[in-house]
Amino acid sequence: MSRKDWTDDKLLFRLINNKTEKTRWDNIQVLRDRVSQELFSKSVELTKSDNPKIRKIGIDILAQLGETPRPFLNDTLKVYFDLLDVETNPDVLMSLLYSVGHNNDNLSKKQIDKVCSFISNENDWVKEGLVFALLGIDNTNAIKTLIKLSSDKLSHVRDWATFGLGSQIERNNKYIREALWERVNDKHQETKLEAIMGLAKRNDKRVNKIIRDELINQEHGILLLEAVIETQNKEFLPLLRNNLNTIIDDNSIDFRWKKDLQNCIDELTKLTSVIETR
Repeated sequence: MSRKDWTDDKLLFRLINNKTEKTRWDNIQVLRDRVSQELFSKSVELTKSDNPKIRKIGIDILAQLGETPRPFLNDTLKVYFDLLDVETNPDVLMSLLYSVGHNNDNLSKKQIDKVCSFISNENDWVKEGLVFALLGIDNTNAIKTLIKLSSDKLSHVRDWATFGLGSQIERNNKYIREALWERVNDKHQETKLEAIMGLAKRNDKRVNKIIRDELINQEHGILLLEAVIETQNKEFLPLLRNNLNTIIDDNSIDFRWKKDLQNCIDELTKLTSVIETR
């Protein structure tokens, strides 16, 4: 029998009693697709358990219980923020913050400030949850918190924070630009490319040299090509064409990469032609 045919109680029993995490998310996803007051109430009860594993199960089910707009959203957020006031287990806090991030479109200033207060928590799991919770929130305190996280020792936290600053909000000020600029030479490639993209979107001319160097080194991916298009700078066309000519007959290069490069050339050519005719 497929797990989709199991009762809610059987799925919850498996989640609580399984000794491994192998099927955990499969079972949670089935429950998330079953929106009911009864399941909501059972999940809330799980969040009150003395066992952190069981608290996490309830938190994770509620995080995406139903399609957007989620029918129990306000009640779920109240549960989460009540828990954030008292929870101390780092693993549970990470789940809570991730879950807030899945439902952060209309948080109040008080709620955002509460989330940002976890910047003082040095636990790596908590920082990971915190950066996710703040993605897409255009709020001064949230942005200040992401700026601090963008220089974190953990590469994936820096990456997500830089992504949040560069691509998930439209706000453009010197603090955001300088935080992005600090990451353009990051040793973590994805973080560096997210910073380049964010600066290109904000028309920061300093990034042109960084993009040019990346194109010359030919060690880049699709995100750099997207940044090139954002700049609408025709001076990149010769480098792009040279890169394409270098690899066009190399069968060891994935054809999709060649196609992406050609598409970038075509799009940039079209954009710059439109600009010149204005």
